[in-house]
Amino acid sequence: MSGPVTVDTSALALGLAQIRVGNSADNIAKPGAELSASDSIGSLTGTKFIGNTEWYEHESGFPLKKDFAIAIRDNASIEGTFEEIKPYNLALAYGIDPTDGSYPSSHTGEIALGGRTSPEYVRVETVYTFPNGTNYMTIIFPRAQVKSTVEIDLQAESAAGVPITIDSNIADSNVSGGNAVWDSKPLGRIFFS
Repeated sequence: MSGPVTVDTSALALGLAQIRVGNSADNIAKPGAELSASDSIGSLTGTKFIGNTEWYEHESGFPLKKDFAIAIRDNASIEGTFEEIKPYNLALAYGIDPTDGSYPSSHTGEIALGGRTSPEYVRVETVYTFPNGTNYMTIIFPRAQVKSTVEIDLQAESAAGVPITIDSNIADSNVSGGNAVWDSKPLGRIFFS
């Protein structure tokens, strides 16, 4: 036998993850999954995790050859496109923390336009269920901000989707609003169960 052969079919990923949103300050000291399916922003057309690292690479010798690399910038983000056009989700897309109860219904509420400042902090848990239905991958951003250009493209024969980008921010004890449980994992964590 040759070529890459599947070692464990239960580890194959197919389908979308669920994005759950909660209050960052209320949950900052909790390293485990705290949010439930009722905290989901609903139907999505896409979800993507991006763990971007920029590297400094040292070279020596002649001709120069790489001999050392070190991470100089580390970021984590989730990109998604939600389909449920409701005040809660639009507030989130505008960088507002919608978890304070201001958006109790799918069809009531207001999002003020203009005068945006820095996005509010939210806790985001992205939960992916593997196709076997028993294994999970959960990505936790304990202190995230949503930074998006809000675009609602209404079409005659397809559902509108609003793209959002969720960036993880430092959540350790070095920042105001952070907690020591995140000192060894300042941007959050990915865990499997």
